[in-house]
Amino acid sequence: MHGEPDLQRRLWSAILHRRAPQWLAALLPLLAAAFLSAARPLALAAIAIWAIWLTIDVYRWRQRLASEWTIWLDSAIPALEDSSALLAGATDAIAPIARLQQQRLLNRLADALRDDDYRAIARSRVRFALLPLILSLCAAGAAWGVHYQQTSSGRFATVADGNGKPKPIADGEIYLRVAPPAYTGVAAFETATRDIQVPQYSEVRWCIRKEQGAQPIVELSDGQTLPVTPSCALWRAGESLFWRARAQGGTRYNIKVTPDQAPQVTIIAPNELIQILPADAKAVQLSVSARDDYAVVRASVHMTLARGSGENIRFSDREVPLPQSSDPRVRHWQKQWTTAELGMEAGDELYFFVRATDNAPDNPHTSQSPTYTLRLPGPAAESLDSTALPSMVKPENLRSQRQIIIDTEQLVADLQANPNMPAATLRSRSESIASDQAQLRLRYGQFLGEESSLFGDEREHEHEHESGGKGAQPGSEAGIIAEFGHAHDQQDNATIFDPKTKAVLKRALSAMWDAEKSLRAIAPKPALPPEYKALDAIKELQQAERVYLHRTAFVPPALKEEKRMSGDMVGAMSYKREQGAASDNVPAEVRELIQALAGEGALPALWSKTARDIIATHISDQGQKLSAQRAVQDVADGCVACRSELRAWLRGTLTDAAVLLQARTATDTAFRKAFGGTPGKEPP
Repeated sequence: MHGEPDLQRRLWSAILHRRAPQWLAALLPLLAAAFLSAARPLALAAIAIWAIWLTIDVYRWRQRLASEWTIWLDSAIPALEDSSALLAGATDAIAPIARLQQQRLLNRLADALRDDDYRAIARSRVRFALLPLILSLCAAGAAWGVHYQQTSSGRFATVADGNGKPKPIADGEIYLRVAPPAYTGVAAFETATRDIQVPQYSEVRWCIRKEQGAQPIVELSDGQTLPVTPSCALWRAGESLFWRARAQGGTRYNIKVTPDQAPQVTIIAPNELIQILPADAKAVQLSVSARDDYAVVRASVHMTLARGSGENIRFSDREVPLPQSSDPRVRHWQKQWTTAELGMEAGDELYFFVRATDNAPDNPHTSQSPTYTLRLPGPAAESLDSTALPSMVKPENLRSQRQIIIDTEQLVADLQANPNMPAATLRSRSESIASDQAQLRLRYGQFLGEESSLFGDEREHEHEHESGGKGAQPGSEAGIIAEFGHAHDQQDNATIFDPKTKAVLKRALSAMWDAEKSLRAIAPKPALPPEYKALDAIKELQQAERVYLHRTAFVPPALKEEKRMSGDMVGAMSYKREQGAASDNVPAEVRELIQALAGEGALPALWSKTARDIIATHISDQGQKLSAQRAVQDVADGCVACRSELRAWLRGTLTDAAVLLQARTATDTAFRKAFGGTPGKEPP
């Protein structure tokens, strides 16, 4: 049987299983924030508050369970007949009838109360509270914010030693005072001698507190020497380097410079450089963004609307600034533009790009995106042929020579299959093919200056001959020409084609004439050979070179005819290059230095300046540049073994050096002949 202590214990266990996930959910964000070194004190304080809340919450539920557990049982278990209070009273202090009811309840408990009933009671009485979890997330978010603020402001400085404690600045030793540019938002700091990272254009000062002894001198890896005066030694950070103090054992410390990057401009929508909009488009989506490492001060979308065609094109420019956001480093803009807002009509094109500028005061960086095009198609324009003679009907298509051949072969096959074909049908089909051949001939004849019309039957276009012959005497030469002549420009000079192309065109037109004559004579079979001949000529035209550009960049000098075939070589240069006369792109001082570094002798004068100049010019990687400059300083300090390293760095910069292949002379002696000859052969 279950007694009062056992009932309360099982109810308390169910409450703990119900309440524990909420306690842990409130604790986990605080534990995650505690791993942040910059926000650890704030996170530990929040965890202490959580522990106090946990203690109060446990005490509150213990008190509530002790006073309300009987009510919970009566509400959840109808079989207890609202008599759970009898289970909490002493057996000797109640009446006999109540004692009898208590005994009945104790007998029913084994069947009425199971583990699922306890969990159901805990679910109905213990609700999940959101307020503690929200407060925990807010505290963790605040800790992350503090950590981000401190790391972003101090991410360029490394001022702690290996144990995480700030390294103190000792008297009589050099320390660094760094003042980043104001536009970066990075706070100034002081640190003892160690490796640091600073923004570009920062002012780095080497100072000394309570100077003792001789004045220290700072040596930079680029060859500069800065004496540390009472007003400090100043250097403006332009590129990464290392430094050392002569009076401190030659320990090198790196200063890594973080360059100020140009803004990054991104066009998210549209995602194609040329976007062809639907003909019925009413709106277009534009989404752009600009991002910088410090701040974006100006960002705008430049739009140019083009309207018109041919030489009648009008342009209108427009500039839309991007709105600022809560983060000064990012500007994001997205808008659904209607075509009316953009001023676009059918047939217009809109060109736009994004330009952004950062907040650098002296050296601002400006970035510009590629130009995107939005094209709104217009109605299909009518061709010149369809508008020149509106009273006539243009054919739907112009049949090709291959189609004409197919139609002719089909007519020949039908005529062979049906020799009794009606004469009217045969004439109609043959003249139809002849008309197609005439239209194609006139089209190609345009390239030779012939006049043609694709509207209606082939015939000579009429001129007003009467107007040209009014002033001429009847029967005279001028009158005959005016009455019956047909004066035009010369056909051969009417185009700019070369003679070879004109010849092929004439051959094609002649073959088309022959095919047309046979078709007009109702003889389709004899028309096939000239049709194939015309097709071959058209293919030849299609496969020919279409453009020829005369090269005028070099005009060779005229040859002297008197020297040709004379054998006179005076003043002539050999086409063979002399051995060893290859173009040399390596400066003489660099070659001399590399050769000197191969030995242990004295180096050329001003060799360190030469080495630093070529390293600064040809090595772009900051890490490799520091390593090469370190090798220069080691060699300058007298390290003979370091010469090979410096020589390797210098040889690596000679990417444009020509490869010189030159044969070596060898003396042909009797010993060499005997050594290189066949065994057993006696030398001469």
